[in-house]
Amino acid sequence: MFLNSLKPAIGSKKTRNRVGRGIGSGSGKTCGRGHKGQKSRAGGFHKVGFEGGQMPLQRRLPKRGFTAMKSRQTHDVRLSELNLLDVTDINAEVLRTNKIVPLRAKKIKIYLSGEFSKNINIEGVSVSNGVKKIIEAAGGSIS
Repeated sequence: MFLNSLKPAIGSKKTRNRVGRGIGSGSGKTCGRGHKGQKSRAGGFHKVGFEGGQMPLQRRLPKRGFTAMKSRQTHDVRLSELNLLDVTDINAEVLRTNKIVPLRAKKIKIYLSGEFSKNINIEGVSVSNGVKKIIEAAGGSIS
């Protein structure tokens, strides 16, 4: 194989339409631009969303907030919410089945808030440093 023998794959390169080459070409005279109007003229373009001077749709509608999908997938749990549970082994599945976190929650983190004195074991859920101290002081474990 030599550099001078390399060719692109068949059908990967399409020849461009040469406009203004006579009536028989199918793109002669008006060159596919039609008759009159802004788009038929040289330099005749308008910006995206322009509606001829009318207030554009994206400016007519009220602004709404934006929430990233990542933030909707993470969920915070207060340590006091774990008082509602009757189980000692807590993981993501237990929190979902007891409707403490939504089903779509990918990441779950337990924060220190409220009173708590149970002996529990937490698996596969991230916890804050304050929660870690309280659970280990109560005789529980975090893994």
